[in-house]
Amino acid sequence: MMYTRRSFSKVLLAAVPAVPFLAHASAAQKVNSKINGVRMGLQSASFTFSGMGIDEIIQTMVSLGLGEIDVMAEHVEAYLGAPGVQVPGTGRPGPWARQAGARQGGAPGGAAGGVAGAAPGGAPGGAPRGGGGFGRGGDPVVREALRKWRLDASLNKYKAVGDKFKDAGLRFFSYNLSFNDTYTDEEIAKGMEMAKALGTKILTVSSPMSVLPRVAPLAEKHDVIVALHNHTTGPDEFAQAMALSKNMWVNLDVGHFFASGHDPLAYIRAHHARITNIHVKDRKANQGAEMPFGEGETPLKETLLLVRNEKYDFPVCIEYVGPDGPAVELKRCFDYCKSVLKS
Repeated sequence: MMYTRRSFSKVLLAAVPAVPFLAHASAAQKVNSKINGVRMGLQSASFTFSGMGIDEIIQTMVSLGLGEIDVMAEHVEAYLGAPGVQVPGTGRPGPWARQAGARQGGAPGGAAGGVAGAAPGGAPGGAPRGGGGFGRGGDPVVREALRKWRLDASLNKYKAVGDKFKDAGLRFFSYNLSFNDTYTDEEIAKGMEMAKALGTKILTVSSPMSVLPRVAPLAEKHDVIVALHNHTTGPDEFAQAMALSKNMWVNLDVGHFFASGHDPLAYIRAHHARITNIHVKDRKANQGAEMPFGEGETPLKETLLLVRNEKYDFPVCIEYVGPDGPAVELKRCFDYCKSVLKS
């Protein structure tokens, strides 16, 4: 069954049993998504093309029983009314449209059921991440307006967003704000303070190496961890980033790492102590298409079992965009992970 954008927010699943929340957080019930010791969560890029905002993401997470999240800045900034920022996928065709075109002889994409047209070097559909993608051909006037908005933004507004997750029994694990060369030092520092106001000291960044020498000392000053995320980035870039500071870590995307020709299992074994969280997706080899969990060539099962067996204490964040909408697709992904972890 395929859903329109309007119907996504209506597809919410029955709530799962919860366990008592941490005493210092609130009176809410904590959503426990730990499966045989593995902390399962998600990346908010999974809501790309859905038109769903913060409130619907929270509702979907609670319904699915996924308790931790790595949140893209676009979702937070769009919610708070930042200029030029929209929820991811706005104005672009989703995977359902691309699949329909492929079935009718249109432009080729991935295999049926996968995310056809997902760009190996970026977010689904080729959209760059990082607070609206500015600095890569965006309108400089809008970019400057966004910078001013960020510098003027009240941290109390960010705290209120973080409290929404906490009050629902969810953990706002990390903030995905991808600094690039258009960011001033003041803007980078404000982004770090925004993350702390949201309730985390971890930022995940899809950033170029050129900006990281400016980011690293600010991460130490503001007492945050900045974790480099990979699309086509590999072990060498990770090593360069981590050499800059003890506060520079890695946010490993297992699917992208594999599709780029690297061994995610070996990397996790060697560097787990400086991995904040991993993103899991299933892709074909050699920059191949993204597929439903269990249908690609990524060692997804082996990755889940490695985290379980070695008792690595970092979240495993599902990231997948499919034709049936986040509630349905994320349930399929989560069910797959559960079946592996309980085996």
